Amino acid sequence: MKRREFLNSLNPQKASQEFTNIELSNSGLAPYTGVWDILQVTHLLKRTMFGAKKADVDYFKSKTMSAAVDELITTVNTPPLPPVNNYADPDVVAGETWVNAASSSSGTVTGNRINSLHSWWTGLQLNQNRSIEEKMVLFWHNHLVTEHPGLDPRHLYRYNVVLRKNALGNFKTMIKEITLNPAMLVYLNGNKNTAGAPNENYGRELQELFTMGKGPNSKYTESDVQAAAKVLTGYDIDSTTLNYVFKSTKHDTTNKQFSAFYNNTVITGRSGAAGEQELDDLLTMLFNQNELSLFICRKLYMFFVYYTIDQNIETNIIEPLAAIFRNNNFDIKPVLQVLFKSEHFFDALNIGCHIKSPVDFLIGICREFDVVFPNSTTYYVDTYALWRVFITTALDLSQELGNPPNVAGWPAYYQEPQFHQLWINSNSLPRRNLFSDTIISAGFTKNGKKIVIDPIAYVAKLNNPSDPNDLINESLMNLFMINISQESKNYIKTQFLLSGQSSDSYWTTAWTNYISSPTNTTYKNVVFTRLQPMFKYLMALSEFQLS
Repeated sequence: MKRREFLNSLNPQKASQEFTNIELSNSGLAPYTGVWDILQVTHLLKRTMFGAKKADVDYFKSKTMSAAVDELITTVNTPPLPPVNNYADPDVVAGETWVNAASSSSGTVTGNRINSLHSWWTGLQLNQNRSIEEKMVLFWHNHLVTEHPGLDPRHLYRYNVVLRKNALGNFKTMIKEITLNPAMLVYLNGNKNTAGAPNENYGRELQELFTMGKGPNSKYTESDVQAAAKVLTGYDIDSTTLNYVFKSTKHDTTNKQFSAFYNNTVITGRSGAAGEQELDDLLTMLFNQNELSLFICRKLYMFFVYYTIDQNIETNIIEPLAAIFRNNNFDIKPVLQVLFKSEHFFDALNIGCHIKSPVDFLIGICREFDVVFPNSTTYYVDTYALWRVFITTALDLSQELGNPPNVAGWPAYYQEPQFHQLWINSNSLPRRNLFSDTIISAGFTKNGKKIVIDPIAYVAKLNNPSDPNDLINESLMNLFMINISQESKNYIKTQFLLSGQSSDSYWTTAWTNYISSPTNTTYKNVVFTRLQPMFKYLMALSEFQLS
């Protein structure tokens, strides 16, 4: 598939050049020793964060590649303040959190709490630290899926906390905590799984989607699903503490026989409180199977590098990463550390080959253009309302945060052969363009508070904004991961910055006049009316959809 040709076929009038055929990289996991410049820094940041802000690019460019990766995958693990009542909740003081409040019998209040949770989550993405944490939370949300309909928003908040706490920690710990998380217990009927009426939902998805996958070498059986379900009987939720509880009287105490895929393991049935220990036995058995480490490393690779894995990549990338995963007792950070420092990750063939997900597209625009939001403490009602714009827009683009379409996650992350090409179609691409057109023109207004791209403020942070060539080149280096032709750059300069004039001095004079007197309305209007349509045009180009 020709990457840009795919986008151009949907919107050909906005293409700037032909696409080249995709090739898969033959490079390996040896440490990258090549050039460490704006392109490489921006590539690293766009893959590990939402967008690459100029300030972040400058910051990490001053470090070595190795130091940059180390900092990005190191989190302070300071829990963010929880979501608040930004609506009319009769049980919670305005501006205070609802996460420990009593359950509400009102469907409206429950819905508002879920909206509050998702808006809060969007705010964390928009205001992320220089860390991969928010991208990892999205990765795990797509991997260890819950959907919000029918779930208590207080449980959903705790589900988010589990993902956040373990995002760069130990996968085995995460699996145990997610297994016992109230949101997951309800979502996959774990709280209804009893000795007298075994429910196989979680036992099936634990293997099929969470640990082993559905690859040709993942040969667990239907009897393994049934045996896992019996191990997992007896769990429920304490409505007061909001934690899981183990009810031994509902636990299946018989021995559980597994197939040859699991080396014919038998998990000994236990009675009383000891029955809970069977979960640890189940996890030990799962994590002793090498397919687990291979499956998780494939998922990480497809999310952060590219969706196609041929035999060369399986042998030279996935298998060594899986060995690192196992040798580090299933800690996630060592795997990412090797991957992001590798020559493979920085291979030119792996740069600019991702179609941005809707969340990446929307959050990235605001971060890269430094869109200013109201103070979230003072104006929390307005800020939450503006954060919600991103939730509803992403829903229109087929990626509603907090609510994937099914337990497998969003199809763009797993559906062969299209994968992330599914993000773009004749319906979604115009909607993406509508958002970028709006955020740089009218903006979005809630309760009198407005968010909008300020193109002058963006350009003022560039190194040499008075030179139209430097302005365009630096903007493109920040916003695009694929080069456009010099002919296209000349067109952009002449059409927008020079207003059809032939001399670069036209723009230089306009910018210099503005800088010398920024309060002069005439001078400001001259530069604004040239920058705004230029960035609007750039965001509508096919290349802007790639990261």
